[in-house]
Amino acid sequence: MLTIQNYVKAASLEEAYELNQKKSSRIIGGMLWLKMSHMRVQTAIDLSGLGLDFIEEDEKEFRIGAMATLRQLELHAGLNQYTGGSMRESLRHIVGVQFRNLATVGGSIFGRFGFSDVLTEFLALGASAELYKAGRVSLEEFAKMPADRDILVQIIVPKTKAANAYQSLRNTNTDFPVLTCAVSRDLDGTVCASVGARPARAVLVRDEEHILKDGITEESAAAFGEYVSGQIATGSNMRAGAEYRKHLAKVLTKRAVLQMEDRQNEN
Repeated sequence: MLTIQNYVKAASLEEAYELNQKKSSRIIGGMLWLKMSHMRVQTAIDLSGLGLDFIEEDEKEFRIGAMATLRQLELHAGLNQYTGGSMRESLRHIVGVQFRNLATVGGSIFGRFGFSDVLTEFLALGASAELYKAGRVSLEEFAKMPADRDILVQIIVPKTKAANAYQSLRNTNTDFPVLTCAVSRDLDGTVCASVGARPARAVLVRDEEHILKDGITEESAAAFGEYVSGQIATGSNMRAGAEYRKHLAKVLTKRAVLQMEDRQNEN
C-alpha cells in the first residue's frame, strides 16, 4: 500500500527540484504505477501547476511537456502526420483510454520501464530529453542512465525522419507487450530500429552494415531483422522466453521496415 505523508503542488521547477533531492520524496505524474507500489513517500511533488502539459510544433521540431498525457500524444494531428500514424499505433494498446487520459509522458519516459511502448517509439524518432539540471541529452543516452533526482521537463522530437513504423506483440489485448519495435528512416536514408520489452529497456540499433542501402525488399528487410536480432540481448519472464523474443525481433523488425516502406510509397 502506498502512503503519502505530505503533498506539495510545486510553484516552480526549482522548488520541485529542491524538494525532490530527499530520497523519501517522489515526483507524481498520473499516479498510475506509483499508486500500486508499497512505498512510504514523505513528500509527493505535483508538477501539474507548472504548465508542462503542452505539445508544441514548429518547422524544426515537436516539444512535448512532461505532464502531457499519452492521450494527447495519441490524438495530436501533427505528430501522427509526421510519424505516419506510428505514434498512435505505439499508444493505442496501452490499457485503455481512461488510463491514457491520466498517464503522462514524463512518467512514462523518466521511469525507463522495460515494457514501455512510449520509450521504444521516441527512441526511434531520435528524441532528446530536457532535464531541469542536466539540460538536453539524447534519449538514447538518457535510457542508459541510472535513475537520479533530476526532473524531466520535456521531450524534443526533431523533424529529421522521412518515415516511421511501429510494431508490437501482446499475449492479450491491453497487456504489457512481449516485444516492441519501432523503425525510422532519416532524411539521408539511414534506417534504425528500436527494440523494447526485451524485457529490459528499449535499445537502438542502426543499420551500420548498410543492409538497406540498395532499397527495401522482402529479402533486405528480413536481413535487417536478422541483424537487429543479433545485436540485442533478450531475457525471459512470465510473458515469453529469451529465444522467442529473439525470433520476434526478426519478425517485427521486418514487418515494421516493410510497413514503413509501404507508407512512404503511398505518400
